[in-house]
Amino acid sequence: MATARTAPKLQVKPVTAARWDDFDQLFGARGSPKYCWCMAWRADQKDARSQTGTGRKALMKELVQGGTPVGLLGYLDGEPVAWCSLAPFDTFRGLRKVAEPPEKLWSVTCFFVRREHRGQGLTQQLLAAAVRHARKHGAKIVEGTPVQPTSPSYRHMGFVQLFKDAGFSEVGRAGTRRHVMQLPTRKKAA
Repeated sequence: MATARTAPKLQVKPVTAARWDDFDQLFGARGSPKYCWCMAWRADQKDARSQTGTGRKALMKELVQGGTPVGLLGYLDGEPVAWCSLAPFDTFRGLRKVAEPPEKLWSVTCFFVRREHRGQGLTQQLLAAAVRHARKHGAKIVEGTPVQPTSPSYRHMGFVQLFKDAGFSEVGRAGTRRHVMQLPTRKKAA
């Protein structure tokens, strides 16, 4: 198995209307989150529960065509092989309860890597690219809610060690499984 040091280099690009076909192609892959289309945290709970995969896809396409940030695609040799859901916190519904979200908080909520490319360090590259992308677009903090590898659910949100290795610190919990982890995008002055 390849390590992060020998991983193939991903080219990472934001999902845009012009890249919709790439996003659609990736989500058509076996094992992809096509049942969800990463709408579970975006749609209101009633809409999310009442929609099929096709309905959630239509909701996602509407967001993308409207210019709402939804995430990043990772490419190898021009083919979309990986996905990271990334957007401003206020574009998500039901992610977690907060009294008042910090200004400029962006959230990473999902990872997907095509089966044949797993175990090569691509998720680490996606998370690093997510932090850079969020910083470039004004984020002060990037947040994830990963789980432990033994968790029976929410594994698509990443594992705690992935976020720790990227410099994130745990700041709380969201439910019983998800660890709220944050990374300031700018170094604090000494």
